[in-house]
Amino acid sequence: MTKYESTVKQIHFPQSSIFAKLADLRNLESLKERVNDPAFLEQLRASGQVPEDKLAQIQEMASKLEFTVDSVSIVGSPIGNVALQIVEREEPKCIKFEVQGAPMAANLWIQLLPTSAYESKMKCTIGADLNFFLKQMAKKPLQEGVEKLADMLAMIPYGF
Repeated sequence: MTKYESTVKQIHFPQSSIFAKLADLRNLESLKERVNDPAFLEQLRASGQVPEDKLAQIQEMASKLEFTVDSVSIVGSPIGNVALQIVEREEPKCIKFEVQGAPMAANLWIQLLPTSAYESKMKCTIGADLNFFLKQMAKKPLQEGVEKLADMLAMIPYGF
């Protein structure tokens, strides 16, 4: 299993608030609605983090997401229904996921550590079981993907 790690992200919320939000994936359903908010889309455009031609793809992908307490699924993707399923919660410091329905075995860890009573740091790790040829082709996209995931998770408002 090859691992790809994000850089450590500082989040201005307590560890317990972040864990509580991420441990029940239904709490992330609001992100699905947010990608259709014109103000949010303008903010993305202004930040330059998302190329203009990718905004429509993000909106389309968000419309295919389904959330439960333990999983987030992409329904109707080119490879079929793919889910990210929580397999372990270690409150308040770690949530482990496994990918289901994908042509390869993969997992994700979100690790949280407090830096103060009101701030935390987070790191994401993706593990993927890839053969030699896929490993060479997927290295850059997986590294960029784990970094973007960590960036996105660091931007979520974790106050309830």
